[in-house]
Amino acid sequence: MLNSLRKKIRHWLNKSLFQLREAEPGEVFLTQRRVFIVPSRPGLAFAVTLVLLFLASINYNLSLGFALTFLLAACAVIDMHLTFRNLAYLHLSAGKVAPVFSGEDALFELHVINRRKHPRYAIWLGFIGRGLPALEQPLDIAAHAASNVTLAVTTSERGWRPAPRIRLQTRFPLGLLRAWSYWQPDCRALVYPQPESSASVPPLPLAPMERSDGNGSAGHQDFAGIRAYQSGDSLKHFAWRQIARLDTDDDAKLIVKQFEGGAVSDLLIDYVSLPYGMDIEAKLSRMTRWILEAEARQLPYAFRLGATHYEAALGPAHRQACLRALALYEGAL
Repeated sequence: MLNSLRKKIRHWLNKSLFQLREAEPGEVFLTQRRVFIVPSRPGLAFAVTLVLLFLASINYNLSLGFALTFLLAACAVIDMHLTFRNLAYLHLSAGKVAPVFSGEDALFELHVINRRKHPRYAIWLGFIGRGLPALEQPLDIAAHAASNVTLAVTTSERGWRPAPRIRLQTRFPLGLLRAWSYWQPDCRALVYPQPESSASVPPLPLAPMERSDGNGSAGHQDFAGIRAYQSGDSLKHFAWRQIARLDTDDDAKLIVKQFEGGAVSDLLIDYVSLPYGMDIEAKLSRMTRWILEAEARQLPYAFRLGATHYEAALGPAHRQACLRALALYEGAL
């Protein structure tokens, strides 16, 4: 009966008084109106014990019993004050959140600042909500100091992942009462698409473009001679006139034109070039894998996704811009 009543009261309080519906930007101050305190289970047992001691002292007219009862009650009152003070008047702010790939843990950095002259002990922070693990991080904060804590949330979809609601609670010093407060930080993590498995991804796509600089295939104006055919040479570079003059009975080798400044063909990661029947998420996953592979092999690559187009480049800024476009893509090409 008592447990059922406590659950109903807790449910009503969460729905009416403590529900924060919007993110709180900037630094948040835990005023006394935002900190709530109730007896814990050991606290309820302690209260029942005090009542029994008081009744026994009245029944047997025990002066020492009255003294012990009021002494323990005074300790409980002091504990209530210390428990409330341990959590109230803290300053909270959200830190930076690094982008992650879908399926990884998004790490939210949180700053808890104590600008009072007394230290804080055994403050527990954790995300609350459906589908979230009931894991909390303990925190001690010295006087006039700040402490950082990192909370993790497993991601399952690409796009923006807002930080879940946070509960701060403490039972310091005696554990007879529990003080808690809620905070909805204004921060979010960017979740990139999950890269396709490297075992099933096809080779990097080579764009049918020809260039005369060192970043791509050489142009036709820089002809430097002919050479024997090698695997992977483009059909456009075949020296058809020289091949026609060869005696096929004596020499059946193919000949291709050679250009100065030649390099590998330009790499274009294009959404349209992927198979039409592929799912949208599968396409984005494959493009993510190609970007990571091109960066690992130090191959400059161009990127095209709908109206978003980036010229061939290489480096963290280019990689981040391409992955961000994939994470926030909402079209259906």
